[in-house]
Amino acid sequence: MKLSKMILPLVLLLFIACQKDEELTPVVPGDDPNFTIVAHNDAGYTETNRKVVVFGIPIYAYAEVEDVKLLHAANIMAQYLDNDEDGTVDNQTLLDAMIANNAALYLWKKESQQGELNAQDLGADESIPEWHTNGQTGRFDAALEEVLHVINHSGHAQAYPSVFGFNAGTDLANAMDIARGGNFTSIPNPYPAGAWYTYDDQTCTYDCMVIEYIYWAMTSMLGAQENRLDEIGQEWKLNTRDKVATQDPAVYQLLTNPEYKFPTVLPDGTYRR
Repeated sequence: MKLSKMILPLVLLLFIACQKDEELTPVVPGDDPNFTIVAHNDAGYTETNRKVVVFGIPIYAYAEVEDVKLLHAANIMAQYLDNDEDGTVDNQTLLDAMIANNAALYLWKKESQQGELNAQDLGADESIPEWHTNGQTGRFDAALEEVLHVINHSGHAQAYPSVFGFNAGTDLANAMDIARGGNFTSIPNPYPAGAWYTYDDQTCTYDCMVIEYIYWAMTSMLGAQENRLDEIGQEWKLNTRDKVATQDPAVYQLLTNPEYKFPTVLPDGTYRR
């Protein structure tokens, strides 16, 4: 038998095998060298139609969400967890806690989808990948906030509850009480003179205040807030690393403690590229 006649059946078999694999794991096209968008039927998230998994943490998306926004969130998650981008998470204890506590994020497009699933949400239209290439100006990329909330809530608070827990008396909460000028279970009106964390959303309970506090401190130390003081000053005044180090040494020491391996480089949505 001629070689060409032998190759044809082999190619056909490989084609059929690949088709069978695709039927088992449908893939939605996505242009990213590190992450694959896959269809799913995960319990509790069937309203969404696809996901990306980052170090075991799923990120879901409603059908209307653009692939680029889903992949951007995946890259931000990866860069927070593997900040040196060597392919291995920086803090395995943190990741283990996230997985054990079913950490997840989902992206929504319509207002009616917001808050519908049991996970942290991110509005697709609030995710602004181009913010990172515009000199960190213009509309802020909310992926930096919402992805970090997942990591802090399901990771740090669970892995190190006495340090990063959201209840009064933890090291993080004690630092926040200093930043707010006292221990307040409701929003003071006005905040004490000298307070630098003055969030005034009446729907934000004490634990909510704590998670917003670590977000403000961490992203300010990473440089995400440098150009935003006019926009955020009514809520958070220490918008640079130097300001946090000088005025809020309690939280600065927590977030630079090598035991916890917090990121030192601001994610830009280009993991290992």
